[in-house]
Parts: sequence; C-alpha cells; structure tokens
Amino acid sequence: MHNPFFTLFKRKTAEKGKAGIHSNREIMLVTYFFSFLFLGMLGYLAYFVATSEQDMVNNSYNSRQEILLSQNYRGAIYSADREVLAHTVFAEDGTETREYPYDTLFSHVVGYSTRGRTGIEAQANYYLINTNIPITDKVANDMAGIKNPGDNVYTTLHVALQQVAAKAFGAYDGAIIVTEPATGKILAMASHPDFDPNEINDIWDDLVEDSRNTTLLNRATQGIYPPGSTFKIITALEYIRENPETWQDYTYTCNGYYQEDGNRISCYHGASHGRVDFTKAFAKSCNSSFANTGMGLNRSKFADTLSGLLFNSELPVKFSYAKSAVDMGGDADSWEMMQTSIGQGKTQVTPLHLNMITCAIANNGILMKPYAIDHVENAQGSIIKTFRSAQAGRLMTSQEAEALTSLMTAVVESGTGTRLSGLSYTAAGKTGSAEYNAEGDSHAWFTGFAPVEEPQICVTIIIEGAGSGGDYAVPIAKRIFDAYFDEN
Repeated sequence: MHNPFFTLFKRKTAEKGKAGIHSNREIMLVTYFFSFLFLGMLGYLAYFVATSEQDMVNNSYNSRQEILLSQNYRGAIYSADREVLAHTVFAEDGTETREYPYDTLFSHVVGYSTRGRTGIEAQANYYLINTNIPITDKVANDMAGIKNPGDNVYTTLHVALQQVAAKAFGAYDGAIIVTEPATGKILAMASHPDFDPNEINDIWDDLVEDSRNTTLLNRATQGIYPPGSTFKIITALEYIRENPETWQDYTYTCNGYYQEDGNRISCYHGASHGRVDFTKAFAKSCNSSFANTGMGLNRSKFADTLSGLLFNSELPVKFSYAKSAVDMGGDADSWEMMQTSIGQGKTQVTPLHLNMITCAIANNGILMKPYAIDHVENAQGSIIKTFRSAQAGRLMTSQEAEALTSLMTAVVESGTGTRLSGLSYTAAGKTGSAEYNAEGDSHAWFTGFAPVEEPQICVTIIIEGAGSGGDYAVPIAKRIFDAYFDEN
C-alpha cells in the first residue's frame, strides 16, 4: 500500500543528498582555488628570490651585507688588461681601507664603496662581498680568525684608452665614452670634473653641501645636454624613412638661414652653404637645410622613430643613467619642429644614449647592450661568472644603417670632421655645436666609429662650452682612435 509519509521522506532524503553533493563540490572548488593560489605564491616567491637575489642583497635595508662583510673582505676590481683599479688593503691593526691605485682616472666609472656605492663598486657589489674560495680554505680562515677574500671583478675597461680620454679634457668639463659596437663592451668612460675616490671621506662634506657642485655626477651616463647637430643623424633617419626612394634627390639652396612663420634658424656662424644635396647638407651640418627638411616631416611618424630609438624611455643597461628626452607631439608648432630638427629646443640627450645610437649604426642597425663587467673570478683565479654580449634589439634596418654610414663618412671626407681624414684607418661620424644659452655659447660634440668597413670602436665626446665640435671634439676623437689602433 502506498504510504505518502514514506514517499515524502524519500524525497526529502534525496533532496538533502543532492544539496550535500552540491555543497561538497563548492567546498572542493574553493579548496582547490586557494591551494593553487598558495602554490602560485610559493612559485612566484621562489622565482623572485632566484632572479632578484642580487637586488635583495644590495638593498641598504638588508642586514645580510653586514654579515657577509664581517666574514669576507671586499674583492678587487681589475681592468681588461688586468691592472688593479680598486682593492682592499689592511693596516697592521687589521683596519680595512679601499684603495684606488689610479686616483682620479676611473673615479666615475669604477666609483667608490664608502659613503654609499657608485659605479662598478655598486653594480658589482654582490660579487665583491661574496666569496667562492674552496670550503677547506673557508674552514682554515675561520679557525685562524681571518676573513675570506671576496671575489674579484674584471671589467672591459682599458687603462691606455682611459688615460687618453681623461687627459683630453684639458681645462674643460665634459664626458667621453668609448665602446665596441659589435659587443657593447665599454672600453673607456671618462667624466670631468673628476675626484679622487681615495679621499672621498675627506671631501664628502664639501661636495654635498654645495648644491651647484656636480663633481660626483657621471656626465657620460647622467649628464643631460642638447645634442645640437649630432641629432641630425636622427632627423636624417626619419627623412630617409619617409622618402626611401627619393632622399638622394633632395636639393636645397642655403643662404645662411631658414625662415618659417616669422621664426628664423641660422647656420653656425651664419655660414652660407649654397646649393646642397642631402649628403652635403649633412656633411656641412647645414642648419637651414635641416630646418627645411624637418618642416616637411610627419610629426606622428617622427615621434614613433624617436620612441624606437629609446627617447623618453628606459635604456637596456644595468647602471645608473638619466633618460634622454624630446617633445615631438603631433601639435608641435613650426618653431619647435625647426629647433628639434637641428637638435636644439627641448631636446636633451646623454652621451651614453647618443653612443648607443651610433653603435647601432655601426652594427648594421642592431644595438648591443652596453656593459662594463666582463667576468668574475674567485681568489684562486677560477671563473665564477662570465658576462656575455647581448642584443638589445634592432633600432633600424641594415639599409638605413648603411645610408647613415655613408652620410657620416662624408662628414669626415668633405665636411666638418675632416681632421679624421687621410689617416691609416677610415672613420665616420657627426659633429655638433650645441647652443645652451641665450648668448649662443655651445658645447662641442662628436660621435662616430672606425674603421668604416668593419667598425671596431665607437667614440662619443662632449666638451662643455668649447664651441665647435669640428674644432674641439674631433681632435680628441682622433687621439682616441689613434691610441686604439696603435694598441691593436
């Protein structure tokens, strides 16, 4: 006989069973979600520790540095030719002192390790305060109560080139950077005024209390300057990109100035270059012609080119630097466009950045990441880590690089850089005279490479307030090129 109470009981039981299954499923889903989230957090933490260990150790809030320095003494820094650039020496009472045998010569690029850390002392800090000597030596040192030697860092810097660069400043301030375009190796980096890192504790207060004192600034990487006519490399690149088939047909008649919308641009010292084609306008650094060229450029495309050349962007380097800047919005008026086209106005660049662009031209359009640390060895001479050259990306096509090389070669053969012509090697480059005040005073620039056929060395120079790049920066470039090829 059908029992309605039994039927109702079965229905309720079934509903409870379904509800229980549904509830269990929700609990399991939540459990799985938080389990995967926890595992993901553990994985990210492990990845962060593995990839950011150096940053963690170098953090000034991390006490591990003090622990390591209580066990190890700071390793040495060497040049590429194995000369000591920085090392730790001990007094009879065991006091440690950081010594820099070349005094002021490598002050900015090697830096210092007291009063904070700068230069390679900062970049290589992780390796310098760690040690990879054999465990038996560590035990013996521990039993004897002496510290372990930190690992030694070998740089890409060459003493002879650094000496030539540093001596070239004379009474002027400025910056020089010398690189290997095919690898990105920094061969020399000089900034003036310089300082003696051996005396950093004694001169510190005087340096930091004067807000106008820029002695500690590494002008090669952190100095911001108007690029002047060296920027015509970039204006030329944009014109070639917008006129790939016809740029060589360009002609212009220069009478010493260019005028548009009531604004006037003059050539350097009012020179009148007459009828010029694109190559001659570049070689003679004709402001009038390039102002005319710039006025015809597509603002939006020019902005894209500037972005692709890393203006207003981070640079692919692992040391301190300043960002280069240029304002090229679509609404730039004629005066801004004319000024930007010749590297004046709001345009600002670091010697490092200009050198990187020049290296890309020399390297068929490919930029290699600049670096100054070659490898790390332990105290016994065993290699612990090697730093290899790496591509940062392609800044331009090989055809564009070839076209710019031909223009820069004309600068040396028949333009503002002829002091580099007729030598045992060929060279290509661009000079610049960058005005920086209302009186028309200018910085002297040169950026270029040699030999043209197979570039081995790239040099970028700025001499503050010296005037003409052709008169002041090019002779310095010649001294550096001569020293490099004499040595090689």
